[in-house]
Amino acid sequence: MTENVKTSQLDEIRAGYAFDGPTLEFGAAVIDGAAHPDAKVRIPLSAMNRHGLVAGATGTGKTKTLQLMAEQLVEQGVPVFLADIKGDLSGMASAGEPGERITSRSADIGMDWQATAYPVEFYALGGQGTGIPVRASVSTFGPTLLSKVMGLNATQESSLGLVFHYADTKGLWLDTIPDLRAVVQFLTSPEGKADLKELGGLSSVTAGVILRELVNFSAQGADVFFGLPEFDTADLLRTAPDGRGLISMLELPGVQDRPQLFSTFLMWLLADLFHDLPEVGDLDKPKLVFFFDEAHLLFNGASKQFLDAIQQTVRLIRSKGVGVFFVTQSPKDVPGDVLAQLGSRVQHALRAFTPDDAKALKAAVRTYPNTDYDLEEVLTSLGTGEAVVTVLSDKGVPTPVAWTRMRAPESLMAPSPPALLTEAVAVSPLAAKYSTYLERESASEMLGKAEIARTEAEKLAAQEAENAKVRAAAAAAAEKERLAAEKVAAREAAKEAAAQAKARAAEERRQAAEPNVVDKVVKSSAFKSMLRSAGTVIGREITRSVFGTSRRR
Repeated sequence: MTENVKTSQLDEIRAGYAFDGPTLEFGAAVIDGAAHPDAKVRIPLSAMNRHGLVAGATGTGKTKTLQLMAEQLVEQGVPVFLADIKGDLSGMASAGEPGERITSRSADIGMDWQATAYPVEFYALGGQGTGIPVRASVSTFGPTLLSKVMGLNATQESSLGLVFHYADTKGLWLDTIPDLRAVVQFLTSPEGKADLKELGGLSSVTAGVILRELVNFSAQGADVFFGLPEFDTADLLRTAPDGRGLISMLELPGVQDRPQLFSTFLMWLLADLFHDLPEVGDLDKPKLVFFFDEAHLLFNGASKQFLDAIQQTVRLIRSKGVGVFFVTQSPKDVPGDVLAQLGSRVQHALRAFTPDDAKALKAAVRTYPNTDYDLEEVLTSLGTGEAVVTVLSDKGVPTPVAWTRMRAPESLMAPSPPALLTEAVAVSPLAAKYSTYLERESASEMLGKAEIARTEAEKLAAQEAENAKVRAAAAAAAEKERLAAEKVAAREAAKEAAAQAKARAAEERRQAAEPNVVDKVVKSSAFKSMLRSAGTVIGREITRSVFGTSRRR
């Protein structure tokens, strides 16, 4: 590169990175391998909510770049969230150790260096490891993120959404994985068939697949990440008593074998912030800067619905005062729609060992503004602690591409002593808020009680049915006895009636055989004599009456 070209390029970089307001310094520009301390490469503090990308192959210095950015944000009162996957970021709580390399680097780029410890709050997913436990309920984690963690396909993800909808409409709290499993088990049980049918798009086969995946998920130890008390993401926005921003550091060494889980959990934190924070527009400095380490894990195997959710969150959360920096090995790890939202780029060295690597290198070069650097050559020859930088200026315009020799972090570039982490957790004001696991009556208990009630009702119904049988048998026996008694009574009554009839007939025959009183009187001699006397008298009276009257005439 000629001296004129070199001078022109340096002038362009000096002008491009000359900002009036507060900034974060990356380091000094490099031309032809030499650093130029008078050409500082920096980013405006106000642009830190415009999102960015820190990329580079393993061992090229991505983590140290993340560390030095976090340090300068904290010094300017901005809270920071970091995920400490390898465990070495915990050194930010301890002052750095001076050495020849740090002294040489500081002199080379013309920047002061002073060993400094920063205020750090340590967290651990579900309390696995040293840190304040961070948990989320299954309900608020949601079916989309949970499907990503469990590796469900699009159909199964949609079906899981129906299960969440069913639980919500029935008032079944999904606090833990066992709660969700209990709902799916109910829907696939004989008692839940009617409810499953009402869900329409949820087949019993798909429900069975989801249930198996939940069982496997629990078997991997994921249960500890879900439950109560649920972490309030507003606690990430705190500052230290001295006015500096507070670093919220999620310690993840204990869950390295479940990378999708912690990457998706980080996305939940970001989505929850997006949901809760008010619109604030462009601020002089962000409310929070969120560093998303190992970002490729978030996008691997993600469904379209999940990618759409990430894109929407990244696009809109800027207006809520939150900046997001994705940290990964290559820009191709980030989908194009998301990459388009990342205005600032810090690209460490890329390797081109394979045809795919070469293709990725060319793709990365095309994402940068025009420059006098031969980026394909520069990106493959960058040393550790060097990066190609372009950011958004305070006017929203991309700055010139700058090969940058990065400044060294001022905190410890190694893990802090375990005793320091333990002490920090013990004295944290959040320890009392989150350390004790809470259990409430949620879906598993509610469905369990319903099952007990249903079983008791079935027992009572069975007992009542048995009692009804006993009562029916007793009633039948009583009716049989009554009918038998009636038959006996009828026979006795018939016999009595027959005897009475027989007696009457005998009396009648007897009476018929004996003359009655009249006959006796009529046939008696006295009655006959009386009749004769009466006849004589009557005859005279008749004769007198007749003849006596005639004579008087």
